[in-house]
Amino acid sequence: MAPERRDRARPISLAVIRRGEDLLVYRGQSRVEPKPYFRPLGGGIEFGERAEAALHRELMEELGVEVTAAHLLGVLENIFTNDGEVRHEIVFVYEALLVDRSLYDRNELWPSLDEGNPVSWQPSGKFVQGHASLYPEGLLDLLVPPAGA
Repeated sequence: MAPERRDRARPISLAVIRRGEDLLVYRGQSRVEPKPYFRPLGGGIEFGERAEAALHRELMEELGVEVTAAHLLGVLENIFTNDGEVRHEIVFVYEALLVDRSLYDRNELWPSLDEGNPVSWQPSGKFVQGHASLYPEGLLDLLVPPAGA
């Protein structure tokens, strides 16, 4: 795989996987920013690959799990700084289910296979209330229905 270029937008697919009010996310940590952040699992879309196919491939690569019933929640544009570098992503956000239903019963952390970041179920309320950061920006708006809806 070619090295990632930082002067272009990067298309990615992310999986929103829910267990009641909990979200399956990985915990990341910037080398510059001391506060950890959380993000759904997924990753880059390869040239010629459809966004949904990338979602399935990335979940298999990252956790060794299969997902099903994927449906597109929306597309976000994310321009951010991480470790002092400006990055630009076009994010396809899918909601999906884990094929292995026993994974919904696991509470303990387990590492992502490709980067080793810890993966866990986190209550969505901690993100809504601002107690922790969930990325990409705008994701909460896709997950939480507007007031009065």
